[in-house]
Amino acid sequence: MTSFVHSFSAPGTPDRDQLGGKGAELARMVQLGLPVPPGFTITTAACRHVFEHGTRPAGLTGDIEHHLALLEEETGRRLGDGEQPLLVSVRSGAASSMPGMMDTVLDIGLNDETVAALARVTGDDRFAWDCYRRLVQMFGETVLGVPAERFGELVAAVVAEHGAEDLAGVGADGLRDLVERGDALCREVAGRSLPQDPREQLDLAIDAVFASWHGERARLYRSRFGIPDHLGTAVNVQAMVFGNRGAASGSGVAFTRDPATGDLGDYGEYLPDAQGEDVVSGTRTAVPMARLRELDRPTYHQLRAIMGTLERHYRDLCDIEFTVEDGRLWILQTRVGKRSPAAAFRIAADLVEEGMITEDEALVRVSGEQLTQLMFPQLDAGSAGPPAAAGLAASPGAAAGRVVLDNATAVAMAARGEDVVLVRPETRADDLPGMVAARAVVTARGGRTSHAAVVARGMGLPAVCGIEGLEIDLTTRQVTLAGRPVFAEGDVVSVDGGTGRVYCGHHRTVPAEVTRWLEGENVESPLVSAVARLLAHADRTRRVGVRANAETGHDVERAVRFGAEGVGLVRTEHMFLGDRRTYVERVLIGSDAEREDALRELHALQRESFAVLLAAAGGRPVTIRLLDAPFHEFLPDLTELAVCAATAQVRGNPNQALEDRLAAVRRHHEENPMTGLRGVRLSILRPELVVAQASAAFEAAADLRDRGCPCDLELMVPLVSSAQELAVVARSVAQAADDVAARRGRVPYRLGTMVETPRAAVTAGPLAQRADFLSFGTNDLTQLTWGLSRDDAERSFLPRYLDDGVLRSSPFTTIDEEGVGRLVGLAVDEARASRPGIPVGVCGEHAGDPASIGFLAGLGVSYLSCSPFRVPVARLEAGRAAVLAEGCPADRFDELAAPIPATAG
Repeated sequence: MTSFVHSFSAPGTPDRDQLGGKGAELARMVQLGLPVPPGFTITTAACRHVFEHGTRPAGLTGDIEHHLALLEEETGRRLGDGEQPLLVSVRSGAASSMPGMMDTVLDIGLNDETVAALARVTGDDRFAWDCYRRLVQMFGETVLGVPAERFGELVAAVVAEHGAEDLAGVGADGLRDLVERGDALCREVAGRSLPQDPREQLDLAIDAVFASWHGERARLYRSRFGIPDHLGTAVNVQAMVFGNRGAASGSGVAFTRDPATGDLGDYGEYLPDAQGEDVVSGTRTAVPMARLRELDRPTYHQLRAIMGTLERHYRDLCDIEFTVEDGRLWILQTRVGKRSPAAAFRIAADLVEEGMITEDEALVRVSGEQLTQLMFPQLDAGSAGPPAAAGLAASPGAAAGRVVLDNATAVAMAARGEDVVLVRPETRADDLPGMVAARAVVTARGGRTSHAAVVARGMGLPAVCGIEGLEIDLTTRQVTLAGRPVFAEGDVVSVDGGTGRVYCGHHRTVPAEVTRWLEGENVESPLVSAVARLLAHADRTRRVGVRANAETGHDVERAVRFGAEGVGLVRTEHMFLGDRRTYVERVLIGSDAEREDALRELHALQRESFAVLLAAAGGRPVTIRLLDAPFHEFLPDLTELAVCAATAQVRGNPNQALEDRLAAVRRHHEENPMTGLRGVRLSILRPELVVAQASAAFEAAADLRDRGCPCDLELMVPLVSSAQELAVVARSVAQAADDVAARRGRVPYRLGTMVETPRAAVTAGPLAQRADFLSFGTNDLTQLTWGLSRDDAERSFLPRYLDDGVLRSSPFTTIDEEGVGRLVGLAVDEARASRPGIPVGVCGEHAGDPASIGFLAGLGVSYLSCSPFRVPVARLEAGRAAVLAEGCPADRFDELAAPIPATAG
């Protein structure tokens, strides 16, 4: 593309990366022959040039002039004309949808002369001055940086002076007064008012929209949703159409399906005699879209037909913004609709059933993160009593927390570890930090298409909007409903976004229907059917096995119900918590007699525990990791022991046993126990522990075999860095196997090792020669690769790194692909080159992280092992990874669109 500007009506396939989502879809809708106000798009390349060089690219101004002239010719109006003035909007439009995160300026072209011309042309003074006051306010906030609260105070004062309930009741004279006061406010705050030259207005608005890409809320949104910072935004300049022209006009937002549930029907909202920003801002509560059928039946049916056209074309839920101007329908935007997790699964499965998409396409339109949200508990409304307030069910889910009434308080309290519920009159884009910090959102105004509802659905936050009569007093920090106090800031409330109810207090929750189904309960619902269908397809498609990390029979049984194909990690050190720690302590620092007794007790305890695990697995593989915890975790606290010994000395009652114990603990004290005597090192220094654990596992397996129960046993050596270490421990395991075989018969087993040190990763070839399988412990591998302690990092610098953008995500939550990921990939390749077909698993936390699973699957690992709760998530994401690897497009709107018919438009 040689030009930095692209007309909506230009031929060819729109390039979403260049035109942004809004510009590309406006061009597509023009090609489909839909009623779209004319205009043009300034490309993302121009935005990037401005950021990189600090100036507009050469030729951009001329491109704008050329396309503006074409727009004037098409509309029969001219920007700044005193007879037939052209008014335009300037809107952002990134390639990835970022609803409300960047800036918009409407009604550009109005000044003291053209406002009179607009009044003459329309015959409506109030309408003209209403448009002018909108321009002054939006330009002041967006371009000149006047705080929105200052304009809010100004509007409230004018409304009160004219004895009106709201701005809709203020006449032309009052609006003229508001324009003058708004200009004065701009001069006071910014040192200048709205330019009278419409062309200057346009240029400044374009530059402001470019700049909004780097605004705080836009950066925060991109960080939250993983959108790269370098892409930039396109800018769309479009002829204005007006929903505020009286009773035969209005604006609305429509969805082709319910974005909260996925149901078919009339879903959307309409606001008569209003502009689009009135609807999405939530400052006025709109009426259901079905009301448009009563107000204007022909327009309603035309809109429904267009909705069908768009859904069939894009084969997905469409979110459509529209305006009715004097009975004429205009479509201003369409995009993939933000939806709740439940709606995502319902819509994907329904579109398969309707023949619009394939099961592969359906699978890549849902995510493991959405499935996780569907598995969270829900509020038990039956036990909560009557609600304190009720509004619109804007985003499903349930959460409880302390009421906070502003962003700063929400962020501060959440940073202290408290759960908070953000309660606002309505949310604006600037409220994003508070929404990110909150567990739920409640607003007094706005509907299911308001900013609060759309952003909450995208973030998976429960939200209740449009609570009629709810008032928030930021001075007293009180919330009232119909004049009656309901709660104050700091009070605990429970929010049910699925019913639209808010309850005082913290109320109990019940398992979600998806979780009940996974647990084996017979649950019949459209949502469960959709989840079942897509999980089944993921299982048919995935090339990666899914196991679970578990240490109890209950956890293994649950994991199997959730679809686990085995147990990939039994952390035996977890079996020695609390009082059981003394078993290991006596082996490590006790006398010979104490050691022998402790080993017998440890063996018996482990044998019983392993038998339970193997039985619960039902013949599926169970990987038992030998003891792996820092040495100090099995010993008494050194400081506490020293104090006790010193106290006994001072009191003249020395205790020799206590002194001996203290001396033993001092001998084993380590400055850095996380990289000290643990894992394979402890196994080599204390081979009796290996023999006791391995013997217990073999005897448990023999017990099950003798009862006719199948079992598949694997033993795993932790923290190995060399093949020689593994060989030493293998001899201890073989000794135990031979001892049990002599008494009970041979028990088959496989011996593997964990890869959790950088050296193990780069020497995986030799390790594979001695191991039957490898399994990556990515938690320790991340700590050792980065050279840091997770606990210390998360308490100190890691939050700052994330806030400042030094890191996009915690490497302990989502795998570090460039560092740790490269080591994993290298190790897989080295191991398979040395021993083709060797199984390679991942049993660290990343194995259950939706953002990491696709990457790990792409490296060719054999299986993932995660917590039982995450097993369905891993199954789904592994299936998605396989489909995406075959080239099925992810949820890119342009790639999902059906070809435009040659006869269209």
